[in-house]
Amino acid sequence: MAYENELAIAQKAVIAAAQLCETVRRDMVPEAMEKQDKSPVTVADYGSQAIICKALSEAFPNDPVVGEEDAAELKQPEMRDRLQQVTQFVEGVIGTVMPEDVTRWIDHGNGAAAKRFWTLDPIDGTKGFLRGDQYAIALALIEDGDLKVGILGCPALDLGQGTTGLLFTAVRGEGTYMQPIAGGEAQQVKVVQPGDSARLRFVESVEASHGNQSEQEAVAKAVGITQASVRMDSQAKYGAVAAGEAALYLRLPSPKYPDYREKIWDHAAGAIVVEEAGGKVTDMYGKPLDFYSAAKMNDNRGVVVSNGIIHTDVMSALQTG
Repeated sequence: MAYENELAIAQKAVIAAAQLCETVRRDMVPEAMEKQDKSPVTVADYGSQAIICKALSEAFPNDPVVGEEDAAELKQPEMRDRLQQVTQFVEGVIGTVMPEDVTRWIDHGNGAAAKRFWTLDPIDGTKGFLRGDQYAIALALIEDGDLKVGILGCPALDLGQGTTGLLFTAVRGEGTYMQPIAGGEAQQVKVVQPGDSARLRFVESVEASHGNQSEQEAVAKAVGITQASVRMDSQAKYGAVAAGEAALYLRLPSPKYPDYREKIWDHAAGAIVVEEAGGKVTDMYGKPLDFYSAAKMNDNRGVVVSNGIIHTDVMSALQTG
C-alpha cells in the first residue's frame, strides 16, 4: 500500500489531537460561552497543532508543514499562563513535556509549500467548536503538486449510524475509509448514487458570511435538489459528501468579501476524502483547486464539491445563473 507509513502516523496524530480538543471543549467551553471568550479555541488550536507537528517532525523531518497557527503570540511574557494551559492539555495526551517543546512543535507548522509537504488545520470550524457542534482536524500530504493522503477527524459528527466521532482517511488511488475516532473497524465509503433521492441534498456553512447562500440554494434547485440545505461547520461537510449523506457542498464567494481567497488547509484533506470516494472537487469555474503554489488558493474562486455525477450540471447552473 502506497503511503502506508504516512497514513498510519498521521492518523494516530489526528486521533490524539481530537482527544485533546474534546478535553478542552469539555473542560473550558461552558465558561467561555458564558463570558464570550474564545480562549479555549486558542488552547485547542495550539495543542492540536503541537501534537500533530511533533509526530510529523519526528517521523518525516524533511517535510515542511503549512499550518494555520504559529507560536509567536504564545511566546509573549503576558501569555505565560495560556502557554502553561496548552502544555497541560498536551501532557494529558502524550505525557510530560516542556513549554518550549510545545512552542517549537507549533512553529514546525510555519513551513512553506514544497515538492512534498503537509498542510494542517488543527481546528477547522471555530464557532462550531465553541457551540458544541461540528469541527474538524484536517491534515493532508501534498507531493509533486497532487494530494496524496488526507485525514479528517470529525469528533462531533454522527451520520446516523449510532456513532458520534468519525475519522475519514484517504490515499490517492486507494479509496476513502470511515471509522469511529474512538476505535473500530474502517469501512470504505462512496458518494451518493443516482436514484437515491433521500440523500440527494446539499450542505453549506452555518455562517452566512462564508458563502453566498441565496446563490447556493438556487444552484442546488437547478440541479434537482429540492430539500433544504444541511448547515454545518467545518470540513465535516466533505465527510458528509464522501459518505454519501449529501450530493453537493457549495462554498460560493460572498458578495461582502469579493477578494477573499480560500486557504489550502481549509479544503485539502476534505478534497481527497471526497475524490477517493468517487466525487469531484473544483472551483466554481471547474478549475482544479491549487493546493501547492501557496497557502492561499489565489487562482481559484469558490469551491464546488459533488458526487461527481451532478458536477457538470452544477457548472452549467453557475454559468447561467
